[in-house]
Amino acid sequence: MEKEWEHMWTKVWLIAGREVQVKEAGDYIVHDLVTESVIIVRQKDGSLKGFYNSCAHRGQRLVDCNSSQESFRCPYHDWQFDLAGNVIGCPDEDDYPQGTPIGNRRLVEVRVDIWDGFIFYTMNDGAPDLLEYLDPLPEIYKNHNFKDQIRAQWVRVELDVNWKFFCDNFNESYHTRFVHPQVPSVIDQDHFTSRYEMFPKGHARIIQMGRPSLRDKIAEGEDHPFKMILEDWGIDVTKYPDYKSLSEDGWLDLKKAKRKSYKEKGYFHYENLSDEELTESPFQFIFPNIAMGVQADGCILLNWFPHPSDPEKCFFDLWDMGYSIGGAAKGIGKTGRDESQEFTSTSAGIGKSDSYDQEFISRTKVNPVKLQEVELDLRDYDGGKGVEDLWDHVVYQDWQLTDGLRRGVRSKGYQEPYLSAQESRVRFFHETLHDYLNGKPPK
Repeated sequence: MEKEWEHMWTKVWLIAGREVQVKEAGDYIVHDLVTESVIIVRQKDGSLKGFYNSCAHRGQRLVDCNSSQESFRCPYHDWQFDLAGNVIGCPDEDDYPQGTPIGNRRLVEVRVDIWDGFIFYTMNDGAPDLLEYLDPLPEIYKNHNFKDQIRAQWVRVELDVNWKFFCDNFNESYHTRFVHPQVPSVIDQDHFTSRYEMFPKGHARIIQMGRPSLRDKIAEGEDHPFKMILEDWGIDVTKYPDYKSLSEDGWLDLKKAKRKSYKEKGYFHYENLSDEELTESPFQFIFPNIAMGVQADGCILLNWFPHPSDPEKCFFDLWDMGYSIGGAAKGIGKTGRDESQEFTSTSAGIGKSDSYDQEFISRTKVNPVKLQEVELDLRDYDGGKGVEDLWDHVVYQDWQLTDGLRRGVRSKGYQEPYLSAQESRVRFFHETLHDYLNGKPPK
């Protein structure tokens, strides 16, 4: 843990939150990582500043949770700091033989930057700028306008597994058709149709088509989610003579239908998306601890980080994000009032594992769901009992694997990974981490 902390965590850019959380001067967020804590606060000039959450007097933490205030006061000795981190008040300021701390002491800054509405910070003064660190992702996803999305769900749980389990898990889709059997009906899981990309700073992604996998045909007589998606975009599914045509030709027809009808359905964010972005499903890993399932109608962002003292535990954040939908799209009632900011579409990566039930279908169709920006919902996982409302989520299916994996890799019978070609991103992650731990971060 110490080596990872010294050589990797304190060297990289880390996600802290969303810009929408700090709209006004004095709004701030607190991000805790292992033994460190950082405050990121909106300045009066509109900029953001980040500080270590440690009083310049004797180190007391200043704040514990996100809030808004005009200045920071230490709860120990009442030193006061302005939003820029300067000491502006303290009791008995004339009692310091070395001189008053007012004007002479300040909070220690950390570097802060923003990518498309996401706030990042780094404890490394020598790190490249954020956009350089993320390269080429800002260019790849420039059409998605993540800053315009609404974070409609934000859940955090503590899990009994090392944080690197999720790096491995989200760097391969080899497990998807077995762990997430609902997904292949709408996202092609065949490895021979997928594209794999790995980038110099350790980031990697898979790009899959938003169509049924040809190897995962649903039994005759069952409703198919992809058919329902096509029908919701006005496509006559009876014209497809077989399952192969439904998948391949239907996917092409869906591109055309979305391009033709998105305005009348209120999906104005499609304006900036390419035809490929309308119907592809990239899954992006950002080194060291972020995964993003990016689709035309939203994003699932996953972020996990180590426990401060137990390497066999970690914390996991789930963000479900979507866009505002305007107009009178299906599912939006004609109430006579402006509803353009009341409804969003959500990412299609949500669904129950028991066949293809209506809950999953309703989230993959163009039926907007009423959503709003939410605050952190901290849960007790309790073997799954504390997140019963998430049992229909693909991420919960991953969480269920953690206990067996943690115990299994400690077995004398476990030797070493035996990786397939489609797990190349797993190997790439560990190579990048190894470079950091040996003092040779990627250039």
